[in-house]
Amino acid sequence: MSMNEIRNIAIVGQSGVGKTTLIERLLYESECSTHLGSVKDGDTVTDFDDQSIHYQHSIEATPAALCWKKHRMNVVDTPGLPELLGRTLSIYPAVETTALVFDANTPLNQVSDKLYSFAKLQKKCQMIIINKVDLNPDKIPQVINEIQSHFGQECLPINLPSDDGKSIVDCYFSPDYEASTLWDSVESAHEQLIDQVIEVDEKLMELYLEQGSSLTPKQLHDPFEEALRTGHVIPICFVSAETGQGIPLLLQTLAEIMPMPSEGNPPMLEKNNQKIRVDCEKLDHTVAHVYKVSVDPYLGKLAYIRVFQGEINAGSQLYIGENSKAFKVGHLYQLQGKKRIEIGNARAGDLCVLAKVDDLNFDSVVHDSHDEDDVIMKTLDFPAPMYSLAIQTTKRGDEQKLSEVLHKIAAEDPSLRLEHRTRTNETVLSGQGEFHLKIALEKMASVYKLNVNTELPSIEYFETITQQAEGHYRHKKQSGGAGQFGEVQLKVRPLDRGEGVVFINKVVGGAIPTSLIPAVEKGIRQAVEEGAISRNPIHDIEVTVYDGKYHSVDSKEIAFVIAGNKAFLDAVNNANPIILEPIVELKLQIPTDSVGDISGDLAANRGVILGTQSEENNFTSLQARIPQNELLDYSQRLRAMTGGEGSFSMVLSHYDPAPNTVQKKVCSDADASC
Repeated sequence: MSMNEIRNIAIVGQSGVGKTTLIERLLYESECSTHLGSVKDGDTVTDFDDQSIHYQHSIEATPAALCWKKHRMNVVDTPGLPELLGRTLSIYPAVETTALVFDANTPLNQVSDKLYSFAKLQKKCQMIIINKVDLNPDKIPQVINEIQSHFGQECLPINLPSDDGKSIVDCYFSPDYEASTLWDSVESAHEQLIDQVIEVDEKLMELYLEQGSSLTPKQLHDPFEEALRTGHVIPICFVSAETGQGIPLLLQTLAEIMPMPSEGNPPMLEKNNQKIRVDCEKLDHTVAHVYKVSVDPYLGKLAYIRVFQGEINAGSQLYIGENSKAFKVGHLYQLQGKKRIEIGNARAGDLCVLAKVDDLNFDSVVHDSHDEDDVIMKTLDFPAPMYSLAIQTTKRGDEQKLSEVLHKIAAEDPSLRLEHRTRTNETVLSGQGEFHLKIALEKMASVYKLNVNTELPSIEYFETITQQAEGHYRHKKQSGGAGQFGEVQLKVRPLDRGEGVVFINKVVGGAIPTSLIPAVEKGIRQAVEEGAISRNPIHDIEVTVYDGKYHSVDSKEIAFVIAGNKAFLDAVNNANPIILEPIVELKLQIPTDSVGDISGDLAANRGVILGTQSEENNFTSLQARIPQNELLDYSQRLRAMTGGEGSFSMVLSHYDPAPNTVQKKVCSDADASC
């Protein structure tokens, strides 16, 4: 199949607008499927995995291919739930077009804003599909007004619902000027679209004015593509996935207007921080990108690949990034839901799947020449994690398996974050919310047969002192043979926040031999790590060792390690020790009408608002500082206060003394764990 006949489209949109049903109808109407499945019955092509069927929502981003009048359209069904937005955004590099789906019954929310903005950032050609036109057609004009005020006047209908709501009227290819529509007229819609498109082509605009008549789709093709590339026009199509209304016109729009691989904006490939261009027409030099990774129980690791240049054949020798050793392509597939179709090759513009190449990861660039060793795809900015869980095995001995499985789960979803926190010895999985982590843990149990225990991660507190003090300890031990003896005198004083731990040796006259001073420091630093009152490390303290005693026979290194440790703890306990709690800087994006509730909640939880700033589309950006301890359940609280519309990110700002109630709890928890 010629590259000119390929179209790659991501079907995106907020949850509940009917994306999966729309793809099911497209497959059925193009005769690529003989069965019209439904989300309710759990038998659609793209929502075939157990979790999507169970929750009746798309959990994975799933490609499917359809053929229509010699064109092959690779359409990708994507999740619309806010917490799974990262799985949708990861698909954008693989396509030229994003089709943003709405319906008249689902209010616009922040998911649609983010999908639209991300497509603009990625320089994707965009279109809008209004689904469910058979339901409440009277609301559709209002939806169009909202879309145009929200996303711009460049969003223009390419067809319109008929006045009885039972059919869709073409306003572009072969407009029927006599047809009655739900609002506006075919002629007006046609002229608005033409006027918008020819603004990018002065010669065509002059021709249009000279002709005094409409231009043909053939004359408009090139300027239409330029208008799509620059975001100067975003066509709107109307359909009903349930009844099939408008599906033939949508297929025609996808095939004849939306760009082929060579017409879309080039992929964001870079080499040594410089943009590079690939040539879709070249077949002798391969460059491709992994846009998704999954694990199949039978095929093993699957790498979903978009070929940008050249071709991949069964048997091809390819390199991964800077790897010097090539791998041999074994089986090459196209996936149609759970159906695997083995293919001999994939050319520029194609989507394909490679199986059993363990070194292929999300965002890998594969190529067949060392000239491309340094080529990378520009990094995607995924939403910051908003919810975390500490993960533990339920059975001793499963620690290695837990690590392996978590890395596989994180590899399949680039918006998950996995880290091991050394200080608290916790393995922490972070994501967009409780549901995001829930489906990850469910997959661990069902696919990898690994059950785990979870709890909220520990807060990393510190201890410090508030005044100067002295400490003394004599370690003396006799056990029949050689004894142990060491005596240390020292003093401590508080330092400014962030200065850490400073050790000073002021011993004179050989009271403690120079060779044993490192042992004293070792004991002190052990105590620093173990803490004095709460088993948390001690920060911002200066320790000065100024005197001591030793015995020429019994003084050994271990004796001064113990003496230094105990003398330091004696001093700290005399210096009014306190707990320091982490304060984070919180950045929120929230609906403007939720600012009052959010501000009140922050104030009630010891937060301080630093500033607010109005953004587009009735959203507000808010900055605050708040103790991390007050944010353990914040993703749920924020969702409740904003109707799921709010998002946040946080970074550590500094440490401050904790209030008495927090200090007592931290200390009592430490005592209970001993």
